[in-house]
Amino acid sequence: MKLSERLQSIVNFVPHNSIVADIGTDHGYVPYKLIESRKSKQVIATDISKDSLNKTISAIRQDLLIGEEIITRVGNGLEPIKPFEVDTVIIAGMGGTLIADILSKDLKKADSFIDFILQPMVASTELRLFLNQNGFEIIDEDLVAEDGFIYEIIHAKRGLELIPDDIYFEIGRKLIQNKHPLLEEFIHRKINQAHSIISDLNKHCDSLKAQERKYNLEKKLAKYQEVLECL
Repeated sequence: MKLSERLQSIVNFVPHNSIVADIGTDHGYVPYKLIESRKSKQVIATDISKDSLNKTISAIRQDLLIGEEIITRVGNGLEPIKPFEVDTVIIAGMGGTLIADILSKDLKKADSFIDFILQPMVASTELRLFLNQNGFEIIDEDLVAEDGFIYEIIHAKRGLELIPDDIYFEIGRKLIQNKHPLLEEFIHRKINQAHSIISDLNKHCDSLKAQERKYNLEKKLAKYQEVLECL
């Protein structure tokens, strides 16, 4: 099975010989690939919807992977996973706020897991802030361009991390340190978005709230430019 670049990046972050929980697995492509490639020993594929989980079962049953290698469970968030049952947790294809909510409901259980592969569709800034404030350390990140979007993939572990500048919540520090080849395009998209918002705010310049938002965006633009100069 050939995965999309986004899903392949998620698989790449999974440690070898791991036992994995794929939360909200949908079609089960990631569990399938992890077992097919022998990268993982076992995957627990979960979904809140029984119908969605049935898609996973039908997609992988033809290769007889259902059973000891891929286990399917219906449940919300980390609820179907027992403490210490897996070492790696994947939560992908959801909003960053939802991913943060899933982790926050089971922070004590999360202490029993080692690696967290997170792929927010939106609100990555909010997710990084949550991770930093709740005892997670980001050890690596990736960017993937697909279907006109640039997706962010975060690899975190339990731990403490000092963030010297708030810009690293919006643009992952590891992406900057590694000079990721897509980072310049990623930042330019943020710059264009900020300019667009400022243009709209200028139409309401008499509003104090609009002036404050514009000021904050202009500060961000200066930070974006600083990051670009580092690349």
